[in-house]
Amino acid sequence: MAVSAPTGIDALLEQVRSTYARIGPAQAYEAFRAGDALLVDIRYQALRERDGLIPGALVVERNELEWRLDPQGSHRAPEATSHDLRVVVICNEGYASSLAAASLHALGLHRATDLTGGFQAWKSAGLPVSPSGA
Repeated sequence: MAVSAPTGIDALLEQVRSTYARIGPAQAYEAFRAGDALLVDIRYQALRERDGLIPGALVVERNELEWRLDPQGSHRAPEATSHDLRVVVICNEGYASSLAAASLHALGLHRATDLTGGFQAWKSAGLPVSPSGA
């Protein structure tokens, strides 16, 4: 039996990103303000404490994401109302969020996407950020 060559992370990112349209900071902000998107911050606590939070974003650490956003799940967040929910996953720089969005697609959340450039791009675009203690 032949064993296929392993896929590197760069190739995997390219592969999963080709299956959906990513979203930029301004577009994510407008979709959120219009009530058309749920922003989900998957950064770990130390980054949130260091850099702040996006006001109104749902904070779900990466290791809990699928359990909290599966509309059929027993541990779902109240915001996880439907498989039609448009979810914008936000990590620190836009890498882990791509893999997370692909995982949400596997759960049937077909409108899931991620923020190109992550939180750092959001902050650099001058979009709202509040201190983590606010």
